[in-house]
This record gives sequence, C-alpha cells and structure tokens, in this order.
Amino acid sequence: MAPGLVSRRLLLGGTLGAPFASRAGAAAPLDRAQLDHAITATDALAQSLQASSGVPGIALAIVQGDDLRFARGYGLRKVGEAGAVNADTVFQLASVSKPLGATVVAHQVGIGSVAWDSRMQSLLPWFALSDAMATRELTIADLYAHRSGLPDHAGDVLEDLGYGRDEILHRLRMLPLDGFRTHYAYTNMGVTAAAEAVAVKAGQDWSSLSETVLYRPLGMGRTTSRFAEFMAMDNRAVGHVPVNGRFLPGPVRNPEAQSPAGGASSSVQDMAKWLSLILGQGRYQGREIVARAGLIPALSPQMQSGPAHDGKPASYYGFGFNVGTSDGGHRMLGHSGAFLLGAGTSIMMLPELGVGIVVLTNAWPVGVAEAISLTFLDYVQFGTAQRDWLAVVAPVFAQMRAPEGSLAGKTPPAHPAPPQALGAYVGTYDNAYYGPLVVRNSTAGLTLVAGPAQVAMPCTHWDGDAFAIHPGGENAPPGSAYQVSFAGQPVRQVTSDFFAQALDNRFTR
Repeated sequence: MAPGLVSRRLLLGGTLGAPFASRAGAAAPLDRAQLDHAITATDALAQSLQASSGVPGIALAIVQGDDLRFARGYGLRKVGEAGAVNADTVFQLASVSKPLGATVVAHQVGIGSVAWDSRMQSLLPWFALSDAMATRELTIADLYAHRSGLPDHAGDVLEDLGYGRDEILHRLRMLPLDGFRTHYAYTNMGVTAAAEAVAVKAGQDWSSLSETVLYRPLGMGRTTSRFAEFMAMDNRAVGHVPVNGRFLPGPVRNPEAQSPAGGASSSVQDMAKWLSLILGQGRYQGREIVARAGLIPALSPQMQSGPAHDGKPASYYGFGFNVGTSDGGHRMLGHSGAFLLGAGTSIMMLPELGVGIVVLTNAWPVGVAEAISLTFLDYVQFGTAQRDWLAVVAPVFAQMRAPEGSLAGKTPPAHPAPPQALGAYVGTYDNAYYGPLVVRNSTAGLTLVAGPAQVAMPCTHWDGDAFAIHPGGENAPPGSAYQVSFAGQPVRQVTSDFFAQALDNRFTR
C-alpha cells in the first residue's frame, strides 16, 4: 500500500518515481549516531501505535547495508493467547510477496533461464488473453509491471470462490482488456501467471524454485511460499479482523492460488536479509545471490502508476517493486501488502542511504505498517518526524476498506414490488468465466451457491425480481451489498454486480 496511491485492495508502498541506479551527487551513507536516533524513535513509535491502534501484533527490522541494526516484536501473535510477537514470528506477507518473488525471477534472468522480455507464449503456451495480438506479444515484464491490459484485480473473485491457480489463469482469457501496455492496472493473478511461466521453464513448482534460488541461499529458514508450511510453523502470527470495535482472530486467509503475488510468509529477521540483498544489488555478505543485471530492471520504473500532482513526482512500478522518490528527494523502493482477513505489511528502502525497513502486522490494514516505515524514513532524512503519518494514511486505508456494491449503504424500497414465487428462481445457471451458480430455496429464503468452494450467499428481497447479497471474504469489505437480478418468466438469466468482470457476466439457466 502506498501513501497517496490507492489500488482497489492494496496500497502499494511509497511516493515513487525515479530509477534506482546511482546518480551524481548521491547522498553519503548515514553515520551510526544518525541511524541510532532514527531507530530509537521508530522503536518508541511502534510501541505507541501497537497500544493505541489496537493492532494485536507488530514486528519490525531495520538494516543498514548488510548489517541488521534492529529487530523486535510487539504485542501478541493471537488475541486471547499468551504468545508474544518477536523477530522470528512468521507473518503472512500479502503483496510484499511480489517484490520477494520478483527477486526469484531476477535470479532466473541472471542465469539466462528467462529474460524479462521473454514472451509468455514461448513459456506457457496455454496462457492467453482475450486479444490475439496481446496474447502473442505478452511478456513476463508486462505482467510484472501491471501493464497487460487485464482489469484491476483480475481473477481475485475466482480465488474467493475456490478455483485453483491453473483454472484461474486459464479463465483470464475471458476478461475484457483495457489497452495493452497503455496503462497500469494491478493484478495479483497476472503476476502469478508470469511467475508460473518462470517456474515451468525452470522445471520446478514456484514454491520450490523460490526456496532453491532465494530462501535457502540467503538463510531465510522461516520463509515459505507454501500456505500449508506457514500453517504448520511454530511462532506464527494469526490474522485479526474488527469485531465490535476490537481486533479478534478472523477467518484464515489461504492465498495459495496466488502464491507468487500474495502467498509468501516470513519473519522480519528473514526479510532483513532480503532487504540487504536488494540494497546490495544482488549481493549479500560478500556473495552474489542474484546477478545485478537481472535485478536492476525490477528496481527501475517500468510503468507509470500515478501522475504527478501537488508538486509531487509521478509514481512508477518496476517489476514487483514501487520505485521512485522520497519526500527527501532520495530514490526509494517500496511495497505494501494487505489482507482484509488480517494482514498489513510494508517494506521501504532508500538505496542511496543504504537503509531499509520491514514492518509486519497481524490485523486488517489500518496504515500502522506504513506509518512506522514512513516515520522511520523521516528520521533518517530529516532527523525528526515531518508529520503524523498515521493520520495521513488512515483515510486512504479507510477508503480501501469501504463497503462496495451497487446497494451498499442503500435503504430497501418502502413498497417493493413482490417477487415471483421463490421456486421460480431455483435452478442451476452457468457462466463461462465464473462457472455454475446454483440458486436454492429453503425456509430461510433464496441462497446463491458458487464455485468449487460452494460459497453460499443468502439473498434478501429488494424489489420485484431483484435481491441483495452481502458476500464476505477477501474481496468484499464488511457492509458490501450487491444486487442480484433475475430475468424472464420463466426465469432464464441471473446477473449481479458482484460478478461484473467477465466479458459476459450473465448466468444462463
């Protein structure tokens, strides 16, 4: 997540704009006293925000070059249990998985297995978009820079419905494209497709490739891209959601289908090693882990993600990284991640100053991770906090968590037209992209059942043949309300703005 930059589900980390490569007049490295002051202030802020925000657990680490300068945990792994967060506690990274995964791809680029501009058709021939030209020309770079033309968060609802990775990627060809290489639209499954292609070329599954070329060489023993391994770990943070004004353990978010984009998990101790690797342009503790030539393109602006405004430079996305300019005029790398089901994460780096910070939290995103990271960068650059960063970013996160859907916040008609007999709506309807939608009737009323996970969505009558549904899960913030409309006598079709992304979003009996 990025201060001032909103993606529908994720704010993507930083006021970003300029390339990573060094320039004339670059800043000198921080002296120890300057960084010690920033660390002391950041430690105090993390303690304060953990108490005031209600976020159950926070962990953070700060590096300077190859040196781990600070690592600490605050609060609890799970509300109601005694386990304290420490620097080895494993958190779900959410979209911080993207820059981590991009480093795996950069390794493969560095050894010549693939190139950033390798075409997807040569690596994963079955993967296609709805436009033949775009399918033919699409590259790993296009997907990692979010410039494929796929709509924002393409495929995410399919994941919520229980479809697996391959099936979701296969169905992306049924989505309309909005330009190809012309604009930025954030897609978890687009990044996942590119990563899958790289893994297939390497002859390994994605999780094994990540472990082989990155986690193991860096000594990241508490990092995994497999959900089952995360769940089996000791000292593991549990996601929390708000219930009656306080955070309580929520439903477990299983991001296995989009593992390269949002399914990694790690501790701040492990992530600190990765930060040092990025600051070292592929080298860590004197060893080359990733070839610089493969990594630098990922850390350079590849697609504009937001225009310049209010005297701030335009923001850019590299390959899995936000890249740009900090408030102090330094080059900046960053990314954030969020699960509505209980994660808020942030990484930020100032390569010219040789410093980086990672902050991991176990509650739905309220901006605490970003506020800590941005305040640390203030102390590093200016010697003091320039503003109350939580007050700056909290409204952006509130917008991200706002209820969605055409009926959200609306009052049902006072005198609605009656529906048909509920049995008239019962049956199985089909859509090529979303699959079957089963409409059932019981004493409680109509229920929609969708996807391999048999996700049940009870219907409330609205007006005539229109009903309201209130889906839960990762892609429908609390309070969301969508209209479901039946058509025909006898009923032949169903439509809903919850199922709005496909080329044809009608479900036909």
